[in-house]
Amino acid sequence: MTDKSPVTSVYILDKEYRVACPRDNQDALHTAARFLNEKMQEIRTSGKVVGIERIAVMAALNISYELMQCRRQNEDEKLDTQEHIDQLIGKLDQAISPVKR
Repeated sequence: MTDKSPVTSVYILDKEYRVACPRDNQDALHTAARFLNEKMQEIRTSGKVVGIERIAVMAALNISYELMQCRRQNEDEKLDTQEHIDQLIGKLDQAISPVKR
């Protein structure tokens, strides 16, 4: 048995990149590569950014921003859910407190 992960190829802006990746993660890797490729294609097509390195940095910044927005939204939703749960627990406590007497 070997500790090395198999190598798979992904294509970003028509360039092949060979990446070591466990077999059970390869579908996710290919999905991520397609997503990155689409973002980079959008930036290149806009014509506002020139050079593969700059396109990659802009794509990374855009994806990072989207990730941060999702995390912030997720945290807000968790807080809202916890508040709702606390309200329900309060109502339950009120409803069963006469029974406790």
